[in-house]
Order: sequence, then C-alpha cells, then structure tokens
Amino acid sequence: MPAAPVRLTARALLLDMDGTLVDSDAVVERCWGRWAERHGLDPVEVLAVAHGRQGHATMAALLPDRPAEDNLADNARMLDEERADTEGVVPVPGAPAFLASLDRLPHALVTSADEPLARIRMAAAGLPLPTVLITAESVGASKPDPEGFLKGAAALGFAPADCLAFEDSGAGIAAAKAAGIRVIGVGPRAAAHHPDAHTDTLTTVTVTAAPDGLLTITLA
Repeated sequence: MPAAPVRLTARALLLDMDGTLVDSDAVVERCWGRWAERHGLDPVEVLAVAHGRQGHATMAALLPDRPAEDNLADNARMLDEERADTEGVVPVPGAPAFLASLDRLPHALVTSADEPLARIRMAAAGLPLPTVLITAESVGASKPDPEGFLKGAAALGFAPADCLAFEDSGAGIAAAKAAGIRVIGVGPRAAAHHPDAHTDTLTTVTVTAAPDGLLTITLA
C-alpha cells in the first residue's frame, strides 16, 4: 500500500539553492576536487564537509591551523572558479514547477553562495530568482549557523516557527533546526540528517494557499 501523503503547514518558505533547487554537484565536485588535490586531502572527505557551507567555512573545518585571511583569499579564488563553470548545472527534478507554484507566495532563497554565484546558477538552471535573497554577503556566519534562516524569516516578516525550510545538506538542516524552523529534506544527502520530512525530489511536492495565507505543503 502506498504511503499516505505528508502534509505540513506554514506561512512562508525558506529555500536552499544548491542541491535543493539547482543540481550543481558536477561543478562543486570539480572545483572542490581540485582544491582537495592541491592540499593533499581526500576529495570525498572534502565534499562531505563542503556541501551546504560557505567555502571559507569548509576550509577552516578542514585546515584548522590555517589563518582565516588565507581561507578568505582562497574562497575568493574558489568563487571565481565556480562562477565561470556552469557545465552540468541543471534544475533539481520538479524545481521549475515548484517555484512557479510559489509565485506571489512568501518565500526566500537562503544560500551559502554569494549573490553573483546564486544569480549565475539559477539562470543556468533556468529558474526564477526569488525576490528575497539571503546570500553569503547577508550573514556573518555560514551554515550550520542559523543566522541566514533567521534573516530569511525576518525579511519575509514571519516568526521562524511559522516558516518551513527546504534543504539538502547536513549543515543546512542543522542551521534550520537551530533557527527553530521545521525542515523538509530534499534528495539523498538529506535523509541521514533527520529532517522533519523528506522527499527524493521536488516532483512530489505541491503547495496550496488558503484565503488567509496559510500554506499547505503536501509530499505525495
């Protein structure tokens, strides 16, 4: 017997980008694989840390004795590489229809990418950019710190408890939970990090709005 649909309600949605709306794994693996080789690290272990975090935060976790200014400079070079590489960047299955269903509903992008990279990747995937953007420039701390999600909720004018996040990474799920925000995990990475609900892709997700603005999110 098929599982019964999962339904959650919220007033606003907070959306991660990479791995949640945009499949940029090919670029991430290329850029971070090269970085891992330059530093004599295992690319698989590097990627396990990199997903969901700002680059300098990943570097600090993997090279704890390295000066912060070196990580920031290296992060700037990494961002240049990532902005220049859009080969293989595609929408996560279901993302176009999902975002179209959110038109005129309260939602924000909350990403560890900086704004130029967010614009490039969303465009490369053919996805509309939400009006409200919380990017690397918006925060002083990377996910798993909750700052980005708290700022996203505030920018939309809602309490964290009234929001629902969509995330794919352990760092992102931890950030949402630390902000007091329920989270739907998207894709294979998310399942191991105990989101409140999980979906393999966005193709199974529908969002409907009641006249009072309450959103019902259904996972088929």
